[in-house]
Amino acid sequence: MSEIDSAKVAEWVARFLGDLENGRLLSLNTVQGYRRDLDHFQRYLEQGAVDWVDLNPHQVREFVAQRHRKGASSRTIQRNLSAIRAFYRFLLQEKLVESNPAVGVSAPKGSRKLPSTLDVDQMAGLLNKEFEGNPPEDDPLSVRDLAMFELFYSSGLRLTELVNADCGAIQFDEETIQVVGKGRKERIIPVGSQALQAVQEWLPLRDQMAAVGEMALFVSQRGKRISPRTIQQRLADWARQRGITQHVHPHLLRHSFASHILESSGNLRAVQEMLGHKNIGTTQIYTHLDFQHLAEVYDQAHPRSKQKSRLKHFVPTETE
Repeated sequence: MSEIDSAKVAEWVARFLGDLENGRLLSLNTVQGYRRDLDHFQRYLEQGAVDWVDLNPHQVREFVAQRHRKGASSRTIQRNLSAIRAFYRFLLQEKLVESNPAVGVSAPKGSRKLPSTLDVDQMAGLLNKEFEGNPPEDDPLSVRDLAMFELFYSSGLRLTELVNADCGAIQFDEETIQVVGKGRKERIIPVGSQALQAVQEWLPLRDQMAAVGEMALFVSQRGKRISPRTIQQRLADWARQRGITQHVHPHLLRHSFASHILESSGNLRAVQEMLGHKNIGTTQIYTHLDFQHLAEVYDQAHPRSKQKSRLKHFVPTETE
Protein backbone atom coordinates (compact mmCIF):
# COMPACT_ATOMS: atom_id res chain seq x y z
CA MET A 1 0.00 0.00 0.00
CA SER A 2 1.25 3.44 -0.84
CA GLU A 3 1.08 5.38 2.43
CA ILE A 4 -0.66 3.41 5.18
CA ASP A 5 1.17 0.26 6.19
CA SER A 6 -0.67 -3.00 6.85
CA ALA A 7 0.02 -2.86 10.59
CA LYS A 8 -1.80 0.46 10.86
CA VAL A 9 -4.77 -0.85 8.89
CA ALA A 10 -4.86 -3.94 11.10
CA GLU A 11 -5.05 -1.64 14.13
CA TRP A 12 -7.96 0.29 12.62
CA VAL A 13 -9.80 -2.91 11.73
CA ALA A 14 -9.30 -4.31 15.23
CA ARG A 15 -10.74 -1.14 16.79
CA PHE A 16 -13.66 -1.19 14.35
CA LEU A 17 -14.49 -4.85 15.06
CA GLY A 18 -14.19 -4.26 18.80
CA ASP A 19 -16.72 -1.44 18.48
CA LEU A 20 -19.10 -3.73 16.59
CA GLU A 21 -18.89 -6.49 19.18
CA ASN A 22 -18.87 -4.41 22.35
CA GLY A 23 -20.63 -1.22 21.33
CA ARG A 24 -23.31 -2.47 18.94
CA LEU A 25 -23.59 -5.96 20.46
CA LEU A 26 -23.40 -7.75 17.12
CA SER A 27 -23.01 -11.51 17.21
CA LEU A 28 -19.58 -13.13 17.03
CA ASN A 29 -20.51 -14.68 13.66
CA THR A 30 -21.38 -11.26 12.25
CA VAL A 31 -18.17 -9.71 13.52
CA GLN A 32 -16.11 -12.55 12.07
CA GLY A 33 -17.90 -12.08 8.76
CA TYR A 34 -16.93 -8.39 8.72
CA ARG A 35 -13.33 -9.42 9.45
CA ARG A 36 -13.24 -11.85 6.52
CA ASP A 37 -14.77 -9.30 4.15
CA LEU A 38 -12.31 -6.58 5.14
CA ASP A 39 -9.34 -8.95 4.90
CA HIS A 40 -10.47 -9.90 1.40
CA PHE A 41 -10.82 -6.24 0.38
CA GLN A 42 -7.43 -5.36 1.84
CA ARG A 43 -5.77 -8.07 -0.27
CA TYR A 44 -7.48 -6.60 -3.34
CA LEU A 45 -6.12 -3.12 -2.49
CA GLU A 46 -2.62 -4.45 -1.95
CA GLN A 47 -2.64 -6.08 -5.39
CA GLY A 48 -3.23 -2.68 -6.98
CA ALA A 49 -1.10 -0.70 -4.52
CA VAL A 50 -4.15 1.34 -3.55
CA ASP A 51 -4.28 3.21 -0.25
CA TRP A 52 -7.41 3.04 1.96
CA VAL A 53 -7.21 6.81 2.44
CA ASP A 54 -7.10 7.54 -1.29
CA LEU A 55 -9.73 5.01 -2.37
CA ASN A 56 -12.44 6.34 -4.72
CA PRO A 57 -15.86 4.96 -5.81
CA HIS A 58 -14.51 3.88 -9.21
CA GLN A 59 -12.01 1.56 -7.51
CA VAL A 60 -14.76 0.11 -5.32
CA ARG A 61 -16.80 -0.58 -8.46
CA GLU A 62 -13.78 -2.30 -9.99
CA PHE A 63 -13.64 -4.52 -6.90
CA VAL A 64 -17.33 -5.36 -7.34
CA ALA A 65 -16.80 -6.18 -11.01
CA GLN A 66 -13.86 -8.43 -10.20
CA ARG A 67 -15.85 -10.30 -7.54
CA HIS A 68 -18.72 -10.74 -10.00
CA ARG A 69 -16.40 -12.06 -12.75
CA LYS A 70 -14.97 -14.60 -10.31
CA GLY A 71 -18.42 -15.97 -9.58
CA ALA A 72 -19.30 -14.33 -6.26
CA SER A 73 -23.05 -14.17 -5.73
CA SER A 74 -24.96 -10.90 -5.51
CA ARG A 75 -25.64 -11.58 -1.85
CA THR A 76 -21.95 -12.13 -1.12
CA ILE A 77 -20.97 -8.90 -2.89
CA GLN A 78 -23.69 -7.01 -1.00
CA ARG A 79 -22.22 -8.32 2.24
CA ASN A 80 -18.71 -7.27 1.12
CA LEU A 81 -19.96 -3.75 0.37
CA SER A 82 -21.82 -3.54 3.66
CA ALA A 83 -18.60 -4.30 5.54
CA ILE A 84 -16.63 -1.73 3.53
CA ARG A 85 -19.25 0.98 4.03
CA ALA A 86 -19.44 0.29 7.76
CA PHE A 87 -15.65 0.40 8.11
CA TYR A 88 -15.44 3.73 6.29
CA ARG A 89 -18.16 5.15 8.54
CA PHE A 90 -15.88 4.25 11.43
CA LEU A 91 -12.87 5.85 9.69
CA LEU A 92 -14.91 9.00 9.09
CA GLN A 93 -15.87 9.20 12.76
CA GLU A 94 -12.22 8.85 13.68
CA LYS A 95 -11.32 11.57 11.10
CA LEU A 96 -8.96 9.18 9.34
CA VAL A 97 -10.57 9.68 5.91
CA GLU A 98 -12.62 12.44 4.29
CA SER A 99 -15.30 10.44 2.49
CA ASN A 100 -16.91 7.01 2.20
CA PRO A 101 -16.10 5.71 -1.31
CA ALA A 102 -18.48 2.75 -1.03
CA VAL A 103 -21.60 4.91 -0.66
CA GLY A 104 -23.73 4.60 -3.77
CA VAL A 105 -21.92 1.51 -5.05
CA SER A 106 -24.28 -1.44 -5.42
CA ALA A 107 -23.92 -5.12 -6.14
CA PRO A 108 -25.24 -6.71 -9.34
CA LYS A 109 -28.87 -7.72 -8.99
CA GLY A 110 -29.38 -11.40 -8.36
CA SER A 111 -32.28 -13.72 -7.79
CA ARG A 112 -33.76 -13.35 -4.33
CA LYS A 113 -33.58 -16.53 -2.32
CA LEU A 114 -36.59 -17.07 -0.11
CA PRO A 115 -35.84 -18.21 3.45
CA SER A 116 -36.65 -21.80 4.32
CA THR A 117 -39.33 -22.53 6.89
CA LEU A 118 -41.02 -25.43 8.61
CA ASP A 119 -44.77 -25.70 8.17
CA VAL A 120 -47.14 -25.76 11.14
CA ASP A 121 -47.30 -29.56 11.26
CA GLN A 122 -43.51 -29.87 11.17
CA MET A 123 -43.21 -27.35 13.99
CA ALA A 124 -45.75 -29.28 16.04
CA GLY A 125 -43.72 -32.44 15.52
CA LEU A 126 -40.49 -30.70 16.43
CA LEU A 127 -41.90 -29.38 19.71
CA ASN A 128 -43.93 -32.47 20.60
CA LYS A 129 -43.27 -33.41 24.24
CA GLU A 130 -44.84 -36.83 23.69
CA PHE A 131 -42.29 -37.94 21.10
CA GLU A 132 -41.34 -41.50 22.03
CA GLY A 133 -37.61 -40.86 21.63
CA ASN A 134 -37.61 -38.01 24.14
CA PRO A 135 -35.38 -38.31 27.21
CA PRO A 136 -37.17 -38.62 30.58
CA GLU A 137 -39.33 -35.62 31.49
CA ASP A 138 -37.04 -34.74 34.38
CA ASP A 139 -33.88 -34.69 32.22
CA PRO A 140 -32.59 -31.13 32.74
CA LEU A 141 -31.05 -30.74 29.31
CA SER A 142 -34.17 -31.95 27.54
CA VAL A 143 -36.36 -29.59 29.56
CA ARG A 144 -33.96 -26.73 28.84
CA ASP A 145 -33.80 -27.47 25.13
CA LEU A 146 -37.58 -27.59 24.75
CA ALA A 147 -37.89 -24.25 26.56
CA MET A 148 -35.30 -22.66 24.23
CA PHE A 149 -36.89 -24.02 21.07
CA GLU A 150 -40.39 -23.00 22.19
CA LEU A 151 -39.13 -19.46 22.79
CA PHE A 152 -37.48 -19.29 19.36
CA TYR A 153 -40.72 -20.22 17.65
CA SER A 154 -43.05 -18.41 20.03
CA SER A 155 -41.35 -15.02 19.81
CA GLY A 156 -39.12 -15.09 16.71
CA LEU A 157 -35.94 -14.49 18.68
CA ARG A 158 -32.50 -14.21 17.15
CA LEU A 159 -29.91 -16.65 18.46
CA THR A 160 -27.92 -13.93 20.22
CA GLU A 161 -31.09 -12.53 21.80
CA LEU A 162 -31.90 -15.85 23.39
CA VAL A 163 -28.31 -16.44 24.51
CA ASN A 164 -28.12 -12.99 26.12
CA ALA A 165 -31.51 -13.21 27.87
CA ASP A 166 -31.32 -13.13 31.67
CA CYS A 167 -33.74 -14.63 34.17
CA GLY A 168 -35.67 -11.40 34.58
CA ALA A 169 -36.31 -11.02 30.85
CA ILE A 170 -39.63 -12.89 30.92
CA GLN A 171 -42.65 -11.29 32.59
CA PHE A 172 -44.98 -14.21 33.20
CA ASP A 173 -47.92 -12.04 34.30
CA GLU A 174 -47.70 -9.97 31.12
CA GLU A 175 -46.69 -12.94 28.93
CA THR A 176 -43.80 -11.04 27.36
CA ILE A 177 -40.03 -11.21 27.01
CA GLN A 178 -37.68 -8.23 26.78
CA VAL A 179 -34.64 -8.70 24.58
CA VAL A 180 -31.75 -6.57 23.37
CA GLY A 181 -31.36 -6.81 19.61
CA LYS A 182 -29.01 -5.34 17.05
CA GLY A 183 -27.63 -1.94 17.87
CA ARG A 184 -28.55 -2.35 21.56
CA LYS A 185 -32.20 -1.80 20.69
CA GLU A 186 -34.58 -3.24 23.26
CA ARG A 187 -37.98 -4.60 22.36
CA ILE A 188 -40.77 -6.39 24.19
CA ILE A 189 -42.32 -9.39 22.44
CA PRO A 190 -45.35 -11.55 23.30
CA VAL A 191 -44.66 -15.10 24.49
CA GLY A 192 -47.13 -17.92 23.88
CA SER A 193 -48.59 -20.06 26.63
CA GLN A 194 -46.71 -23.23 25.66
CA ALA A 195 -43.39 -21.39 25.67
CA LEU A 196 -44.20 -19.85 29.06
CA GLN A 197 -45.04 -23.27 30.46
CA ALA A 198 -41.82 -24.76 29.05
CA VAL A 199 -39.74 -22.00 30.64
CA GLN A 200 -41.54 -22.41 33.98
CA GLU A 201 -40.68 -26.11 33.94
CA TRP A 202 -37.06 -25.27 33.20
CA LEU A 203 -36.51 -22.62 35.89
CA PRO A 204 -36.32 -24.96 38.95
CA LEU A 205 -33.81 -27.16 37.11
CA ARG A 206 -31.89 -24.10 35.99
CA ASP A 207 -31.51 -22.99 39.61
CA GLN A 208 -29.88 -26.34 40.38
CA MET A 209 -27.50 -26.13 37.40
CA ALA A 210 -26.52 -22.45 37.36
CA ALA A 211 -23.25 -21.30 38.88
CA VAL A 212 -23.40 -18.86 41.78
CA GLY A 213 -24.13 -15.37 40.50
CA GLU A 214 -24.98 -16.51 36.94
CA MET A 215 -27.86 -14.41 35.58
CA ALA A 216 -28.41 -16.18 32.24
CA LEU A 217 -31.84 -17.66 31.60
CA PHE A 218 -30.28 -20.64 29.82
CA VAL A 219 -27.11 -22.25 31.13
CA SER A 220 -24.87 -25.13 30.07
CA GLN A 221 -23.96 -28.20 32.07
CA ARG A 222 -21.06 -26.17 33.48
CA GLY A 223 -23.53 -23.69 34.95
CA LYS A 224 -22.47 -20.81 32.71
CA ARG A 225 -24.40 -18.95 30.00
CA ILE A 226 -25.03 -21.37 27.16
CA SER A 227 -23.06 -20.79 23.93
CA PRO A 228 -24.61 -20.19 20.50
CA ARG A 229 -22.80 -23.22 19.11
CA THR A 230 -24.28 -25.51 21.76
CA ILE A 231 -27.80 -24.33 20.93
CA GLN A 232 -27.23 -24.87 17.22
CA GLN A 233 -25.95 -28.40 17.76
CA ARG A 234 -28.70 -29.35 20.22
CA LEU A 235 -31.42 -28.09 17.86
CA ALA A 236 -29.99 -29.92 14.84
CA ASP A 237 -29.75 -33.16 16.84
CA TRP A 238 -33.25 -32.67 18.26
CA ALA A 239 -34.70 -32.29 14.73
CA ARG A 240 -32.84 -35.33 13.35
CA GLN A 241 -34.16 -37.49 16.19
CA ARG A 242 -37.67 -36.50 15.13
CA GLY A 243 -37.11 -37.49 11.53
CA ILE A 244 -36.87 -33.99 10.05
CA THR A 245 -34.48 -34.28 7.12
CA GLN A 246 -34.23 -30.52 6.56
CA HIS A 247 -31.36 -28.82 8.38
CA VAL A 248 -32.96 -27.09 11.35
CA HIS A 249 -31.21 -24.11 12.92
CA PRO A 250 -32.37 -21.25 15.19
CA HIS A 251 -32.94 -18.77 12.36
CA LEU A 252 -35.18 -21.31 10.62
CA LEU A 253 -37.48 -21.18 13.66
CA ARG A 254 -37.45 -17.37 13.43
CA HIS A 255 -38.38 -17.56 9.74
CA SER A 256 -41.15 -20.03 10.54
CA PHE A 257 -42.51 -17.78 13.29
CA ALA A 258 -42.65 -14.79 10.93
CA SER A 259 -44.21 -16.71 8.08
CA HIS A 260 -46.91 -18.31 10.25
CA ILE A 261 -47.81 -15.06 12.03
CA LEU A 262 -48.05 -13.16 8.75
CA GLU A 263 -50.10 -15.90 7.12
CA SER A 264 -52.59 -15.79 9.98
CA SER A 265 -52.76 -12.03 10.58
CA GLY A 266 -51.61 -10.31 7.41
CA ASN A 267 -50.15 -7.58 9.64
CA LEU A 268 -46.75 -6.81 8.18
CA ARG A 269 -46.02 -3.93 10.57
CA ALA A 270 -46.67 -6.09 13.63
CA VAL A 271 -44.32 -8.78 12.33
CA GLN A 272 -41.70 -6.10 11.64
CA GLU A 273 -41.94 -4.88 15.25
CA MET A 274 -41.75 -8.38 16.72
CA LEU A 275 -38.74 -9.32 14.59
CA GLY A 276 -36.98 -6.05 15.33
CA HIS A 277 -36.39 -5.22 11.66
CA LYS A 278 -35.25 -1.63 11.10
CA ASN A 279 -36.56 -1.61 7.52
CA ILE A 280 -39.94 -3.05 6.59
CA GLY A 281 -38.41 -4.13 3.28
CA THR A 282 -36.57 -6.83 5.21
CA THR A 283 -39.87 -8.10 6.60
CA GLN A 284 -41.56 -8.07 3.20
CA ILE A 285 -39.69 -11.23 2.21
CA TYR A 286 -42.33 -13.09 4.18
CA THR A 287 -45.09 -11.73 1.96
CA HIS A 288 -43.18 -13.34 -0.91
CA LEU A 289 -43.10 -16.61 0.99
CA ASP A 290 -46.84 -16.51 1.55
CA PHE A 291 -47.55 -15.76 -2.12
CA GLN A 292 -45.30 -18.60 -3.21
CA HIS A 293 -47.33 -20.95 -1.02
CA LEU A 294 -50.59 -19.71 -2.64
CA ALA A 295 -49.09 -20.14 -6.10
CA GLU A 296 -48.06 -23.72 -5.34
CA VAL A 297 -51.56 -24.57 -4.06
CA TYR A 298 -53.08 -23.02 -7.18
CA ASP A 299 -50.78 -24.99 -9.49
CA GLN A 300 -51.60 -28.26 -7.76
CA ALA A 301 -55.35 -27.80 -7.50
CA HIS A 302 -56.70 -25.57 -10.28
CA PRO A 303 -57.76 -27.41 -13.47
CA ARG A 304 -56.78 -24.44 -15.63
CA SER A 305 -53.22 -24.22 -14.28
CA LYS A 306 -51.30 -24.90 -17.48
CA GLN A 307 -48.32 -22.54 -17.24
CA LYS A 308 -47.13 -23.30 -13.74
CA SER A 309 -43.70 -21.74 -14.04
CA ARG A 310 -45.16 -18.37 -15.06
CA LEU A 311 -47.36 -18.19 -11.96
CA LYS A 312 -44.64 -19.26 -9.57
CA HIS A 313 -42.35 -16.55 -10.84
CA PHE A 314 -44.95 -13.84 -10.34
CA VAL A 315 -43.85 -12.70 -6.91
CA PRO A 316 -44.70 -9.16 -5.76
CA THR A 317 -41.74 -6.81 -5.51
CA GLU A 318 -41.20 -4.53 -2.54
CA THR A 319 -42.65 -1.59 -4.43
CA GLU A 320 -45.91 -3.34 -5.33
